[in-house]
Amino acid sequence: MIIKEKEVKDYLTKSKLGEYAINPYVGCPHKCKYCYASFMKRFTNHKEEWGEFIDIKRCNKPIDVKKIEGKNVFMSSVTDCYNPFEAKYKITRRVLEQLVNVECNLQISTKNKLILRDLDLLKQMKKLSIAMSVNTLDENFKKDMDRASSINERLETLKTLHENRIYTILFMSPIFIGITDWKAIIEQSKNYISEYWFEDLNLRGDYKYNILRYIQTKYPKVYPMYERIYIKGERKELYDMDNDIKNYCNKNKINYSAYFHHEEVIKENENKKLGKNVTFFDNK
Repeated sequence: MIIKEKEVKDYLTKSKLGEYAINPYVGCPHKCKYCYASFMKRFTNHKEEWGEFIDIKRCNKPIDVKKIEGKNVFMSSVTDCYNPFEAKYKITRRVLEQLVNVECNLQISTKNKLILRDLDLLKQMKKLSIAMSVNTLDENFKKDMDRASSINERLETLKTLHENRIYTILFMSPIFIGITDWKAIIEQSKNYISEYWFEDLNLRGDYKYNILRYIQTKYPKVYPMYERIYIKGERKELYDMDNDIKNYCNKNKINYSAYFHHEEVIKENENKKLGKNVTFFDNK
């Protein structure tokens, strides 16, 4: 890992995934093979492979809490604020210490059990939801895809958060059609999940053909379907799966948000910024 420290003027930035985002790091050692945030290299001038570098962001300026009163704040949009280096540098914890008494709608997204270290602060937040990505129950598939906490650790983390009356979101993303057993994930976790999000695999950029080669090698039976969807642009099978998920959730009274395609995630969050569905972040 190439580790550097850098000074920044402000932790707060405008974001399409809410109104403000806080990214305490640049880069992410979880090294998810499908990570859309790898595009950041174009702007940060990092030559290293995605997942092999991290910049520790230092900021002397306190967070302008008045600016975010009543606003949506997302941690984090292009990194994991609880990546393993947070254990040493504690940038995220220092940010949370500034947000404890702020009336903002705070949402944290992570794949790391390290978030439980800050349970004392999380329990004090006014409006908080925590999303954890789980797209498989197969630990071997997970190991092929990322270096974050194990699936069992993520589920146990969500359960612990729920037991502490924190609004939990299982973000099933990305769903690998024909590989992700979405029904089994719901059935295993439904007793401690407040809300589910669903998002299809979004293939673009440099990692598109790396993922397709992986599917062709490890899951040859479903590869023709991936070729139809992601090379030929035939999306019927994706829409059929999306409808199956919706129907299952509706039938079984599963609370969910139907974010099936990445562009729809952006659009839906824009709607929430306009106040059309502001219960999204409420800790109920």
